[in-house]
Amino acid sequence: MVDIEANLRHVQRRIAEAAERGGRDPAEITLVAVTKLRSVEDIKAAYELGVRHFGENRVHEAAEKIPIINRWLEQERTPTPLTWHMVGHLQSRKAKDAIRLFDIIHSVDTPKLAKRLDRLCEREGRVMPVLLEANVSGEESKYGFALERWEEDEEQREGFFAIVEEMLALPNIGVQGLMTMAPIVTDPEDARPYFRRLRELRDELRRRFPTSSWRHLSMGMTDDFEVAVEEGATMVRIGRAIFGERPEV
Repeated sequence: MVDIEANLRHVQRRIAEAAERGGRDPAEITLVAVTKLRSVEDIKAAYELGVRHFGENRVHEAAEKIPIINRWLEQERTPTPLTWHMVGHLQSRKAKDAIRLFDIIHSVDTPKLAKRLDRLCEREGRVMPVLLEANVSGEESKYGFALERWEEDEEQREGFFAIVEEMLALPNIGVQGLMTMAPIVTDPEDARPYFRRLRELRDELRRRFPTSSWRHLSMGMTDDFEVAVEEGATMVRIGRAIFGERPEV
């Protein structure tokens, strides 16, 4: 049986140690417990251990679990609100459901999606915090804006910055930073260049658009989160290291 408490404390300790190695305050890093294919009972257990940020990859799965958790929280005497993160690829046709379920979306990867979220949020009377997903590895299997050559390729860089400028003008979404997924590697050190590239891109965006918030870097998962923290991650998305191997589907 998986010991969620022991796993969670171990992950928290590793985050703190990685932050200290990077000269950072561990309080700067938000642990997002990713609950894809996890049970409602697993989510409750993590909540009772103090986790307040949860991530889901699929809108339809979130639509089944989040209402159950919300009803459970309503029955608690002093419930502490959760923050639900959409961390998986978001199709435009699922955007309407997503804005009603989630508190922040990590995976905005096209102007079309950003504009649709903006229109939907206007109808709902809300502003949705979002992160822009950047494909800094160049892998065809990954979603995100193509930014594997942004440093040396002026066309790629300036094209992205033009899109960013358009998105920053949308009144009902709030761009708060960037997200990426590093390649799957055997040695976590091999992921470091990709995390560094994302951080440097964020730093350039801060220079180019200084009045906007670029506070978040969502990067790092179970196999590489310590390196991501050392390179500046403010959010790490961790599932397996907390909940154990995913069940077979």
